[in-house]
Amino acid sequence: MVTGVAAMSIMVASPALVLASGTGAGTSPDPPPAWLALPFVILLLMIATGPLIYPRFWEHHYQKVSVLLGAAVSAFYAFGIDGGLHMLTRTLEEYLSFIALITALFVVSGGILIRIERRGSPLVNVLLLLFGALLSNIVGTTGASMLLIRPYLRINAGRLKPFHIVFFIFIVSNIGGALTPIGDPPLFLGFLRGVPFFWVMRHLWLPWLMTVLMLCLVFGILDARTGRSANSEPLSGRIVLKGVRNLLYLVLLIVSVFLDPAVIGGFPSLQELFHLPFGIRELIMASIAIAAYKTSSREALNANEFNFEPIREVAFLFIGIFATMIPALQLIGALARAHADGFTVTKFYWSTGLLSGVLDNAPTYLNFLSGAAGKFGLDAGKVSDVALFASGVPSPVPGDATSILYLMAVSLASVFFGALTYIGNAPNFMVRNIAAQTEADVPDFIEYIFRYSIPVLIPVFAVLWLIFFNY
Repeated sequence: MVTGVAAMSIMVASPALVLASGTGAGTSPDPPPAWLALPFVILLLMIATGPLIYPRFWEHHYQKVSVLLGAAVSAFYAFGIDGGLHMLTRTLEEYLSFIALITALFVVSGGILIRIERRGSPLVNVLLLLFGALLSNIVGTTGASMLLIRPYLRINAGRLKPFHIVFFIFIVSNIGGALTPIGDPPLFLGFLRGVPFFWVMRHLWLPWLMTVLMLCLVFGILDARTGRSANSEPLSGRIVLKGVRNLLYLVLLIVSVFLDPAVIGGFPSLQELFHLPFGIRELIMASIAIAAYKTSSREALNANEFNFEPIREVAFLFIGIFATMIPALQLIGALARAHADGFTVTKFYWSTGLLSGVLDNAPTYLNFLSGAAGKFGLDAGKVSDVALFASGVPSPVPGDATSILYLMAVSLASVFFGALTYIGNAPNFMVRNIAAQTEADVPDFIEYIFRYSIPVLIPVFAVLWLIFFNY
């Protein structure tokens, strides 16, 4: 999910996507009543069960369900909570930043046709996933996912299984983007707060590499059992790229992410000047999306079977998620502040991770970063304090880890655990929708969690905890 500045977050990444120096929902000192998080829980449950148990109702009415639940929470904040209108305005800004970025990425990538003239095989697929993991750190997990999911589906036509889509989400849409602030929203917010740009690469490269290799190994074993495609037509082995013009749009889109007052001092803010819920960046992104659609190669769009249904579903569902998530994020913020002193590295790692899997990982990161810094007597709202926190401060608790390990735990968990659910990160849901439109066998929400996330990811994350964060 994304906040004002955090349009980049999503790009660099996701769930949820929010970017800015704070979240519209997480800064109030007084948490809301716990029951106000119920609409968020209901929406998550309906997203999980609707396509499985009552698909006809869900297909025709998910928009109404999402909007109505979001409207109920919004009405409570507008009329029942002091400062509620300000929080709603901030949330609207975050949503518009989010939807502007992923819509532009969706349209731009839809006009780029990457045709790999090879059959899918364990080796080819693993190499493609490794390339996607690296690419995620350059164009973000959303950008890499949108560029590679269609060619990935094409080369595996005739042998595609549900795990192919799941492991693509695991590696390309989430875990791959953990090496740079461009890779995932929480890391970009950390960079804005004072974490040096190359800090995550220096400190997370080893757990990143271990995780990507472990997942590729599991994937390779599963893929080796799939067999070959029934189509035996000979292929040249070439990689053909059409719609090269859209690569320029992609570069412009990445540059536009940084056009924000929080990144460039003195940059004009339409929010402050004209009280609009969007800025110049969002206008540029919308213009790029329109220009890309109007000028994209028709051949590339047709070959990609491009249509707006996947982004339409994301737009409706996430407007409900953004609104209903406000009280949940406030409650998490209160929890982090109240119990930071008693939280160990282990608790920060698992708490940040598990909550990032079902909430927006960017504000979750900010809340637990604030709690961890507070434990060391530092203020996460000050760039100098965050830079000191990242450089390494001894813990006030004898025998405890230094601040570097706390920041590693919060950073890694907020990115990696976004792969736990379809809503853990924005590209997850978009990849799922694109794959479903090709009539691929896509796991439903519950199957994704219980058949893949829990048995595959949780053991891997437990290994990381034992090696790096068992304090």
